[in-house]
Amino acid sequence: MSAIFNFQSLLTVILLLICTCAYIRALTPSLLDKNKTGFLGIFWKCARIGERKSPYVACCCIIMAFSILFSE
Repeated sequence: MSAIFNFQSLLTVILLLICTCAYIRALTPSLLDKNKTGFLGIFWKCARIGERKSPYVACCCIIMAFSILFSE
């Protein structure tokens, strides 16, 4: 089953995308800042979400980790 059809896997992929984009922007900001619009603008927007909502993203990562570890 792919991540698109499983809701928990889809949330995990989105959360990992947000965390990865925020990490890449912290290392090399110019890589994501030059593409603020268009298809590649999705990565810039994910980085902004990861930066501005970092306590909430961290809580979601912890909840998702426990969910993956202790679910069937």
